[in-house]
Amino acid sequence: MTDINLEAVIAATREVGDMAMARWRGEGRAVTVWDKSPDNPVSDVDLAVDERLKAVLGAMMPEAGWLSEETADNKERLQHRHMWCVDPIDGTRDFIRGRAGWAVSVALVTDGLPRLGVLYAPARDELYIAVDGKGATLNDMPLIASQRVEFSGSRVPSDALGKIDSDLVMVEKPNSIALRMAMVADGRADLVATLRWGFEWDVAASALIAIEAGARVTDAFGDALQFNTARAQAFGVIASAPQIHAAAVKRLHDRAVAGKNRTASGT
Repeated sequence: MTDINLEAVIAATREVGDMAMARWRGEGRAVTVWDKSPDNPVSDVDLAVDERLKAVLGAMMPEAGWLSEETADNKERLQHRHMWCVDPIDGTRDFIRGRAGWAVSVALVTDGLPRLGVLYAPARDELYIAVDGKGATLNDMPLIASQRVEFSGSRVPSDALGKIDSDLVMVEKPNSIALRMAMVADGRADLVATLRWGFEWDVAASALIAIEAGARVTDAFGDALQFNTARAQAFGVIASAPQIHAAAVKRLHDRAVAGKNRTASGT
């Protein structure tokens, strides 16, 4: 990994997370919410966190590109070897509803792969950290991902399961996809899967956290995820215990094909 001050990245993520937490608790002015597009909410807190992170992380590594949910994409980032990949508040719906399932997600991508990931969920008192090749931690404790070996009975963060998946077990589902993936990393879930177009900022930090904890992470078809791509998207994500990953890909294959065929992009 490039020479970067990990403690400074953690401090910056904590700073904005605590700032968002104060607003979530109702301190200061009320949170202002609007829809960027139909059923796609954003708040003034998302924008404030984005602005602060861009300033601090940009000063930390001026040579890095920038990709964030709340910043208009500039394809100039493709010319950079390094890129900050940020979701200021992943799980905005939970944030604006007063639920704890949201987090600040920060990743440093180098040569197309996350090399550093910080995921901070202040309402859950959870700080995940991962560095490429050096493992992952939750609140300074080393993480070991789910080691489940049988697909049937796998714990899945979900609100509901269809008949075809009735052999799976529902567990708590935070709105943040990054936190759901982190649950595989810390052993509270065995499988997380999405079957839609998703943006790199949704999963960059949590993918590294899960991988460094020992999980397997791919797109919905079992192919490796790439970052700092032109469209900044991949179709779906599967994060799971390594020994059930192949079974998950097989179970979801037809649904993934149908879903991808229905949509040309994740706009």
